[in-house]
Amino acid sequence: MNKVYLIIPLIGLLLFGGVYMNFAKGHEAHLAEIKIQADEVKKAKALKAIKDREKAIDEAVKASKLRAEERAKKEKVEEDKKNDRQTAEDKRLRANSDKTKLTDQARRLKKDLEEVQDEIKKIEQDKKTLLDEQVFLKAYVKQAESNVKYYYDLLDKIALAEKARAEAAAAAAAAAKKTS
Repeated sequence: MNKVYLIIPLIGLLLFGGVYMNFAKGHEAHLAEIKIQADEVKKAKALKAIKDREKAIDEAVKASKLRAEERAKKEKVEEDKKNDRQTAEDKRLRANSDKTKLTDQARRLKKDLEEVQDEIKKIEQDKKTLLDEQVFLKAYVKQAESNVKYYYDLLDKIALAEKARAEAAAAAAAAAKKTS
């Protein structure tokens, strides 16, 4: 039994040694492989950094050209704005001059308008007076015509009454002659 205690650990040690040797050989190769991969990654990063720098430089040059173009456009826009401002100022001065001239003309026309309106009021007053007089005269003429008719009718009644009185007087005189 004592041998079993010795043989079993020894067999386990031999098996472990075989596995360890196999693992050690593969492990060193694996570590070398990891180191090579790490070196490749570093080289790839360095190449990428170089390419990125070149790309950044190209983009900076393009951006510089773009800014120069934008600056030129901006200067052109500023020049156009300056010219537009000057044109607008000239138009404003011209408009102000026209406004002053038209204001004076409007003032004169208002004065003329007031004078014409006063004349129109006077003419309308005269027209109203004449229309009132015409209405009065028409009413007066109608009244006079009705008075004339009334007097003619009255004269006819008086003539009839005179004729009837004359006939009555003649009849009374004839009756008085008959009775006398």
